[in-house]
Amino acid sequence: MPNTSATGGYLVPSTSTPPEDDAFENLIGGAISGIAGIDRILVRPRWQAEPPPMPAIDVSWCAFGITEIVADWSAATVHQPAGDGSDEVTRHDTVRTLASFYGPLGYSKASQTRDGLWVPQNWYTLREAGIALYEAGPIRTASDLINERFIRRIDIELVFRRAVTRTYPVLNLLSALGSFRTDLGYVQPFTVEQ
Repeated sequence: MPNTSATGGYLVPSTSTPPEDDAFENLIGGAISGIAGIDRILVRPRWQAEPPPMPAIDVSWCAFGITEIVADWSAATVHQPAGDGSDEVTRHDTVRTLASFYGPLGYSKASQTRDGLWVPQNWYTLREAGIALYEAGPIRTASDLINERFIRRIDIELVFRRAVTRTYPVLNLLSALGSFRTDLGYVQPFTVEQ
């Protein structure tokens, strides 16, 4: 059983939003797939333990991956008194994602993704998860040498902002004993009970 503020020790969050890890990547991949009009199976995470075979050279596809997450300097902590009580810690992140488009429609799919992310209807799924597009960087041409053959790669950096909220089991204070001491040495004891 995880610790609470009553048991002492380190506290781990009981909940966390928005989704992280694979679930977060699935949201980003789904958005790229839908906006670029590329089948979801062809919009894949850049780094995988067992990568699937590379699509044929005449197939347009995308590899994407989170390259950096930068958190704002401080977080806000707010105690929620409902039930037994909890603390919500909220911090804002800037998430940099590199999307690389391959195939004969690489340029058009990259620019279609860049422009489509600014259409409000296309934000819906990301916004529901607390994620917003912050910036779409320039489209850059690169190439990969695969099997002694150059494959054209079109890169674009997509920058997202998200508010990460974690809930910690910091319980309500039910009673307290103490005293106030003035500069003149006067002591006033107090007891607070719910």
